Amino acid sequence: MIDIETEVFNRLATLLRANFSPIAIYGEHRREPATFPCVIIEEKDNRMYARTQDSESLENHVSVMYEIGVYSNKEVGKKSECKQIMALIDNEMQGMGFTRIFMNPVPNLESATVYRLVARYRAVVSKEKVIYRR
Repeated sequence: MIDIETEVFNRLATLLRANFSPIAIYGEHRREPATFPCVIIEEKDNRMYARTQDSESLENHVSVMYEIGVYSNKEVGKKSECKQIMALIDNEMQGMGFTRIFMNPVPNLESATVYRLVARYRAVVSKEKVIYRR
């Protein structure tokens, strides 16, 4: 299996920690983050890219999808804080070769006082870990 989840997570986490302090960053969904702002980076899909599968049925590429949630509970400016954080993430993901396929605010069912912005990114990754937009 071709797996770049750790590399994507570490690259984003390093960038976010350098630009926003304090910030909580997780690699899996949390029902209610302990601290804010918070970013959750999850690989939601990793499937074989069948067009490049070889005669031995080995994978040469995978199609991956990442979902990134940004949360803020500020009294004033939580929407703008989420947008600032997401803009940095979006720029970095596109710089790595990902295509944004979705970005919307999503109601946070656990607490209406928390603003939540979610984006999804897709790319094709080779076994050499080269990222392709298509």
